[in-house]
Amino acid sequence: MGQVSLKIYDMLGKEVKTLVNEIKPAGRYTITFNGSNLASGVYYYRIQAGEFVEAKRMLLLK
Repeated sequence: MGQVSLKIYDMLGKEVKTLVNEIKPAGRYTITFNGSNLASGVYYYRIQAGEFVEAKRMLLLK
């Protein structure tokens, strides 16, 4: 069990959405992201699970 956080940021680094922020047991999970209220463009997502932290870029097209 560990704290898991998955957040979406815009190009300026402003947090626009938190998808997960809870304690979860180890395993695989699927999260559905609805970006209909966001403008098309480049966003970053950051996942943190215990000591693991990773950030990647994503492109939202409408």
